[in-house]
Amino acid sequence: MEKEIKVEIYTKGFCPYCARAKSLLDGKNIKYTEYEISMDADKKNEMITRSNGGRTVPQIFINDTPYGGFDDVNLLDRQGKLDAILGIG
Repeated sequence: MEKEIKVEIYTKGFCPYCARAKSLLDGKNIKYTEYEISMDADKKNEMITRSNGGRTVPQIFINDTPYGGFDDVNLLDRQGKLDAILGIG
């Protein structure tokens, strides 16, 4: 039985990096919970706290571990490390 992977992504509307991050996850058939923080100060503060001060979007968490934004996760993917973190491949 595969281990359940929890992926969460904090986003804002009209954010091209958010769209790229979701596209990357969608391309791997990874389900994720999206928190749209544009009009939600509580969720924005939660994101900042959970990401150790990250104020830009997206902020991506895998099993409650912060992995940064799109550039960070895309780099892991290009290095061949993301699939292992996600428990796929």
